[in-house]
Amino acid sequence: MKQREKELEHRLKTDFVFFLTVIWKYKKLPKPTPIQIDIAKYLQHGPKRKIVMAFRGVGKSWITVAYALWRLYCDPQTRVLVVSASSTRSGNFTDFARRLLEEIPFLHFLRPRKGQRDTKIAFDVGPADSDDSPSIRSVGIKSQITGSRADLIIADDIEVTNNSETQLAREKIAEAVKEFDAVLKPNKEAGITYLGTPQTEMSVYNTLSERNYSVRVWTALYPDPSEFPKWKGRLAPFIEEKASNNLALVGRTTEPRRFTDSNLAERRLSYGTSGFGLQFMLDTSLSDAERYPLKLADLMAMSLDLKRAPIDLAWCNSTDKVIDVPTLGLDGDRFYSPMWMDKEMAEYTGSVMFIDP
Repeated sequence: MKQREKELEHRLKTDFVFFLTVIWKYKKLPKPTPIQIDIAKYLQHGPKRKIVMAFRGVGKSWITVAYALWRLYCDPQTRVLVVSASSTRSGNFTDFARRLLEEIPFLHFLRPRKGQRDTKIAFDVGPADSDDSPSIRSVGIKSQITGSRADLIIADDIEVTNNSETQLAREKIAEAVKEFDAVLKPNKEAGITYLGTPQTEMSVYNTLSERNYSVRVWTALYPDPSEFPKWKGRLAPFIEEKASNNLALVGRTTEPRRFTDSNLAERRLSYGTSGFGLQFMLDTSLSDAERYPLKLADLMAMSLDLKRAPIDLAWCNSTDKVIDVPTLGLDGDRFYSPMWMDKEMAEYTGSVMFIDP
């Protein structure tokens, strides 16, 4: 191998951003944008347990496909497990990775050899030793992964609208991902990376942050510095610094090469405030409150006679009026007793039912 080729190989193996740029060039795609580069750097240099939360369309899945191949390029003995909300979604990840091995000349040596596994959902790379686990395998979140082993687990959009609409559904996801620790190999290079967009205030990604996962958020618009606390220190420094140093950027697109201000304005109108806040600003602070406007705190809870009640009541949400009973509402939602009750009583005149949309 010539010296220049050695230097090129060394750079490809030590600099994932360079590796990604070369892949993009072979795919005849524009150079990675600043945000895509920032995500790539976080994938390479971030902690072993991390969550990449970026707005829809930024290309986080494609970048992570390249990252999985980069790990195999550096060490063909690496085992990668891809988990998504559905087997179809995770299969697309693996299928794209397999096609890149055919399309990118310097990755040809990783193509499966005769006798090795080679399907849309699982394949071995050529230099890999025989092993129970394929080099890359894709499964749905409900699939059986017991017995698998992986150096890198990629959870790509495990939380989607269809599987996270209720608290029970979200708890099932949170329980399912606990199995990842049994699958992860005990070596210093092993890690778990989540890619996703939160669907509710009580997103599984918020739960994972309490399990020692580092979360980094890339928004579609530069937020006002006064709003930074909403992301609880998770906002990407790349975005924080630019918004803080140039207030003229606030409310403008963070990805001007791909999403113009007018394009994002159209999407905001289409998605609505709550939907846009979740899908493009990764803001979970108001999502469930807006999606489910009926809140326990809006009610007044008290002991009542079956036939009559006070003719007038005064609502409040003071802490001294909290009723200590089990609740099934949103996080932080509580029952409160009235602040004041009229002494005059009267019989009921009717009943009203409100169905939470």
